[in-house]
Amino acid sequence: MANRSTAGSIDDYIAAFPAETQAVLEELRALIAAAAPDATETISYAMPTFDLNGRHLVHFAGYGKHIGFYPVPSGVEAFKEELTPYKSGKGSVQFPLGQPLPTQLIRRIVEFRVAENTGKASGGAFRS
Repeated sequence: MANRSTAGSIDDYIAAFPAETQAVLEELRALIAAAAPDATETISYAMPTFDLNGRHLVHFAGYGKHIGFYPVPSGVEAFKEELTPYKSGKGSVQFPLGQPLPTQLIRRIVEFRVAENTGKASGGAFRS
C-alpha cells in the first residue's frame, strides 16, 4: 500500500493487500489477539491497532516487502537482542515478507506489553 490507508476496520485494511500479504497480516492479527484476549481492535494512525485499558498496546501494518510491527519503544527495547535479525527502530520492527513470522517472539512481546499496560510487568518474565 503506497498511500496512507483510509480503512475503517482491520478487515478493510487487510483486504486492500495482495493475498500473500493478507495471509501474513491475518496471522499476525491472530497472534496478537491470542496473546491479548482482552484487547480491542481498532484503526489508529491509519494502522490496525490493539488497545487495552484505553491505551494502545501494539500496531501493525503491511508494506510492499515487509510487515511492520509497532510494540512501542519499550516492547522493542525489552527484546532488542532477540530482534537483532530484523530491521528495527525506536518502536518498530520489520518482518520481511517471504519469511516466517517469529511467532513465539511476537507472542512474548505482546504479553510483555499487556503486562506493562496492566501494571503487572516484571523483569525477565517474558523471556524463555
